[in-house]
Amino acid sequence: MPLLTLVDFVGRFHPVLVHLPIGILLIACLFQLFVRRFPSLKPAVPVMLFWGMLAAIASCVTGYLLSLSGDYEQELVTRHQWLGIITAIAALLCYGCYRFSLLTRYSNIMAGLTIGAVTVTGHLGGSLTHGADYLTAGLNSVDPNQPLKPIPNIQEAVLYTAVVQPILQRKCYSCHGSTKQKGRLRLDKEPYIVKGGKDGKILASGKPDESALVKRLLLPLSDDDHMPPKEKPQLTPNEVDVLSWWISTGNSFTKKIKELPQTDKIKPVLVAFQSGTDGPKATGNTYVPNEDVSAPDLSVVTKLTDNGVIVVPVSNDKNYVSVNFVTATAKAAALIRLLEPLKKQIVWLKLDNSNITDESLKTVAAFTNLTRLYLSNTAVTDAGIAQLNTLKQLQVLNLVGTKITQKGLEPLRQLKTLRELYLYQTAINRNNWAQLKQAFPKVVLDSGGYVVPTLETDTTLVAAPQKK
Repeated sequence: MPLLTLVDFVGRFHPVLVHLPIGILLIACLFQLFVRRFPSLKPAVPVMLFWGMLAAIASCVTGYLLSLSGDYEQELVTRHQWLGIITAIAALLCYGCYRFSLLTRYSNIMAGLTIGAVTVTGHLGGSLTHGADYLTAGLNSVDPNQPLKPIPNIQEAVLYTAVVQPILQRKCYSCHGSTKQKGRLRLDKEPYIVKGGKDGKILASGKPDESALVKRLLLPLSDDDHMPPKEKPQLTPNEVDVLSWWISTGNSFTKKIKELPQTDKIKPVLVAFQSGTDGPKATGNTYVPNEDVSAPDLSVVTKLTDNGVIVVPVSNDKNYVSVNFVTATAKAAALIRLLEPLKKQIVWLKLDNSNITDESLKTVAAFTNLTRLYLSNTAVTDAGIAQLNTLKQLQVLNLVGTKITQKGLEPLRQLKTLRELYLYQTAINRNNWAQLKQAFPKVVLDSGGYVVPTLETDTTLVAAPQKK
């Protein structure tokens, strides 16, 4: 085993060993403080001090080896490290008081100091693991499962500040923030994001498919390199899309959204962020059904992921999943039937830009728990959409760039849960838009084609008047 690997392996025993001195030394010191009142405690004190001292020394050694990984904020590590050494020395002195019969004069003082050292060192260790504000985190923490707050006039917002940074804060800072940097990667400030981690840069400007940040998000959940880890809240499809778009436009940290080229795919995503409906839950409705379902068949999931289909959970306490064909668009029509065993578990399905047809929607129509369906830039027609009236829990439907007509939407009026319908660049006649709004009074109808007004504060080109 290489030396560096051995050092890392031994260092990872620190979280296991560190609890021994905490428990043993605290009990030993408390016994010492009450030994005069309860003399029967006296024989146990030197034994516990001896083993607590050894455990403290072992914790110092493994803690130092763990610190070499560079996964934690160095200043906080240094303070924790020296307090740990002081604790071990205090334990050694406490044991020395017994060993050299200095009980009466110094033992109680050393016991008090040891309790203080253990307490402060433990607090710093908790700060390293859970963040500097872990004691008050429950009072003001950001729930990673909640959607982002609505962003009024999103076109005027700075993309990184208003959208990207809040996503990273909710889903990434716990492992890649100011106090903890797994893989030596920090995502809380611009210079650190650009720098990357120990495996190199995570952004390939203009190329999201080659950026480690996006590639790891799209890995199967079972993959050890998938981020966030499977036990952590996962990014929603819209969050992944907006991060990919941010990178594809040059990952600017200062540009406003209106200054960036906006594809047909990203426009409905921006609308969702503006209304605050992105995420596993939204005000007044939920994108995850309340009913429990059995766990998805792992053999089916494996077969899908082997073919480039991304299958990830959308909830920590339920077995529902999101299925995304973003890296399997050319094979979607052939692979769609593989989803049939997961028809109860699928709640979000992304088939944008794929080769699916109306025939494929026969399979989709059986996914009765489906709440979000994305069909933009596909060959589906009115005949295919008519089959979707069985999706009684459908809330979001994206038909951007399809040949859907106003008549083709009629069957969807039966869907009482429908709340967002994206219809940019479809065959719907703009003259009939008022009728469509009347037919779907409770649905947000997005027609795309946004026009950003020019304000007096915007930069304008001033040219000298031409001479006549």
